[in-house]
Amino acid sequence: MDPLDTTAWTLELLRKRQQVSPKRLTAPGPSPSQIRQLFDAAAQAPDHGLILPWRFVQFSDAARADLGEAFAAALVERDPVASAQQLQDARDKAQRAPFVAVAIVRTHDDHLEIPPGERIVSLGCALQNILLAACAQGFGAGLVSGQAMDSHALRRLLTLAHGEQAICFITIGTIKTSKAARVRPDPDAFVTVL
Repeated sequence: MDPLDTTAWTLELLRKRQQVSPKRLTAPGPSPSQIRQLFDAAAQAPDHGLILPWRFVQFSDAARADLGEAFAAALVERDPVASAQQLQDARDKAQRAPFVAVAIVRTHDDHLEIPPGERIVSLGCALQNILLAACAQGFGAGLVSGQAMDSHALRRLLTLAHGEQAICFITIGTIKTSKAARVRPDPDAFVTVL
């Protein structure tokens, strides 16, 4: 491929990518080989010290019910008098997109020379690589977080170790309803030259 074509294609992919809510995603989702490509893209993220300070947990269809129960339990942790409908709505969130994974960062371990902020940036790069790869595959994708991320129920389900933190879910699928692209900030709004 011509380098100019590669540059134009890459920049267009970056412009085309947008956040897609799990409510707007439907089947089909990525195939096993496409999922492998997504995680291969994540592996290209910067990793100072080669400590791999992050990991992903992908939820199979069979594990979605467990995730739903963790969401319901997380709601009860925050609101012990949550209604039956609220609990069901929490459970239903686990079923919204064909592909669901959670991103986990390890902020503390024996590698004291790599600060937590740098580890989180590395995970952010891995996530962006997945989002861009999903867009290149023709899928919609988005990141979702919320109060359940710090719940005891989700920590137990994910078997988080000391020093690990669940950051967000990544959801991928076919876009069932499109929305207008959001206006992106002009670089002049966020770049200062000294």
